[in-house]
Amino acid sequence: METITQSSPYQTQFEEFLNAKYRYEMERLASVYPDEKSIAIDYKVLEEYDTDLADELIQNPYPIIKAAQDAVSQMNFLNPKGEKVRLNIRFVGFPEDGKTLVRNVDSAHIGKFLSMDGVVTTVTESRPKIVNAVFECKHCGRVYNIPQTDKMGKFSEPAGCVCERKNFQLLLEQCTFIDTQRAEIQEPLELLRGGEQAKKMELWIEDDLTSRIVPGDKLEITGTLNLHNPKARGSIYDKFLDVNSITQVQKEFENIKLTEEEEKQIRELANDPKIYDKIVASIAPSIYGLNEIKEAIALQLLGGTQGKVKADGMRIRSDMHILLIGDPGTAKTQLLIYVNQLAPKGVYVSGKSSSAAGLTATAEKDESTDGRWTLKAGALVLAAGGMAAIDEFDKMNEEDSSAMHEAMESQVIHITKAGIHAMFKANTAILAAANPIYGRFDPNESPAAQFDIPPTLISRFDLIFPIKDELDEAKDREMVKHILTSHFTAGVKAKGSYDKKEMLKAEERVLPAIEPELLRSYIAYARKEIKPLLTKEAMDKIEAFYVDLRKMGQRQKSVPITPRYLEAIIRLAEASAKGRLSETVDLEDSERAIRLMKFCLSGVGVDPETGKFDIDIIAVGASRSKQDRLKVVYRAVKALSEGTEGATHEALLEEAKTQGLRGEEFEDALSSLLRNGDVYKPRHGIYRPADEKG
Repeated sequence: METITQSSPYQTQFEEFLNAKYRYEMERLASVYPDEKSIAIDYKVLEEYDTDLADELIQNPYPIIKAAQDAVSQMNFLNPKGEKVRLNIRFVGFPEDGKTLVRNVDSAHIGKFLSMDGVVTTVTESRPKIVNAVFECKHCGRVYNIPQTDKMGKFSEPAGCVCERKNFQLLLEQCTFIDTQRAEIQEPLELLRGGEQAKKMELWIEDDLTSRIVPGDKLEITGTLNLHNPKARGSIYDKFLDVNSITQVQKEFENIKLTEEEEKQIRELANDPKIYDKIVASIAPSIYGLNEIKEAIALQLLGGTQGKVKADGMRIRSDMHILLIGDPGTAKTQLLIYVNQLAPKGVYVSGKSSSAAGLTATAEKDESTDGRWTLKAGALVLAAGGMAAIDEFDKMNEEDSSAMHEAMESQVIHITKAGIHAMFKANTAILAAANPIYGRFDPNESPAAQFDIPPTLISRFDLIFPIKDELDEAKDREMVKHILTSHFTAGVKAKGSYDKKEMLKAEERVLPAIEPELLRSYIAYARKEIKPLLTKEAMDKIEAFYVDLRKMGQRQKSVPITPRYLEAIIRLAEASAKGRLSETVDLEDSERAIRLMKFCLSGVGVDPETGKFDIDIIAVGASRSKQDRLKVVYRAVKALSEGTEGATHEALLEEAKTQGLRGEEFEDALSSLLRNGDVYKPRHGIYRPADEKG
């Protein structure tokens, strides 16, 4: 590798370049040094000034960067304390066509200067590193300053002393240190297609770049590809990026680049009066029916208006959460997989095989790096700004599901462990699928009573859809035709020879109305460019629906809807407007949102006894009428237990009848109290309130 000296032509070139383009910025940095000690040089500015110098940076980065730093040092800038300024040189602003994909980095890039995009998955704690070591000879007291320039961390000591002894001690208090940190990025999820595995890259970060990133951050990174041998033996090396600059990226989906022709095609598609029918028909077309669910998923993919902040500084959630609870064989998993592949940025996980840390985030010791603490991002953090499809949502244990509460509502995840406190962004839309508590819905019970998910978690979902496998000959016949047609077209294509006329007729049933890639681009464009505002007509419609429903609840002494679901309606209406690429939320959008909310509530939010909407079925796991019965039976247990060994079943039944409860209502309430742990049986046939235990 070339050694750069004071007389290097590169240094002279940089002195001229910096004086011409960055003199004012260097003077500003000198006035605040060392609070700021890096100068960001735009690569495009360097390239315009001196193409050869810009090319040399790519091919031979270490000497070029050192020449630039030496040039700054030679210019003798002083800070207010009269100390000499030595700035770090950071190169930023690489053109998109000059970036390298993480998956394409190979041995040909070793020693080259690269620019790449990535999402942070892991960050270690920062640690000090000696950059200038001061040694003292133990015999004669002579002091030696030895710069530590080895990137691998190999420590350099004096070769010997003039007194011909070689016995030194390190004077730590006189050494110069900088902070170092290691991290890992993976390529952005929106660049992946189908079941592709995201590739990763290790980062080595130094000085003022440390402690600036957390898992989930989207970054543009420049640096030199280098190698290290973790076991210091053998011929196999690990690659890492010696980071030169880090730029935070705020916008989502910026990696999905659209040509003018594609944007024109998207705009023409938005003008189609049947655009919504086409979008819905393009969501998992091989799955028969489920039109309302597909419509809701289409709105979820589009999302509400992003970036809204209330007057008090609270951010308004724009992402929607949808839960599908259905009988076996109702294509829930297939739907999740299809939507995950369609989403511009998506991740698919199974609740059964995912821990709380795998879904959210964690801080843990990494034994592979001498036990240092690392922050690691889970699926919801990595999918921030996109969608997470979670299958077998009901199979998560209580500890894992409880970790979802904060992520779903506040869309942040706080980690406090071993003195580490960190916050991660988790602005992710969740599409989850689960099975009823007994595997299949019991037609004699309300769907909400058969959810094996805590009410506090299930109430975080904007929309909940029960999917029942009901016996219906006409529907079954249509479904059979749909599935057979899907298999026929797939089989004919696999064979390779077919009648085009016959195939086109068959494919009309199972082909998406909009090609997946075009729909993916359409969704990305709508999410990125469209921020619709509510019109007065739309607000009046939503207000009337909400107030009228609440009035109904006053008459029936139940709560039919809460403000949480009002906000869900607003999000749905905004997403509907984005689907038309409209800058305003109109009356038709609010009507679409209300229709979907009514459909959802009619499936899970109706008290089977009264036939009225009762949101408590979702929010607390029991309708208002059932809660009243539970209170009656619990009070009877408590009253009849006083001064006795406990309330007998016969006495409780008689007391319940005097309060207007039928026999089956009493038995159901007593079973619920036992199951919830509110009542216990000290012995057979005897009941006592649980708050007396222990």
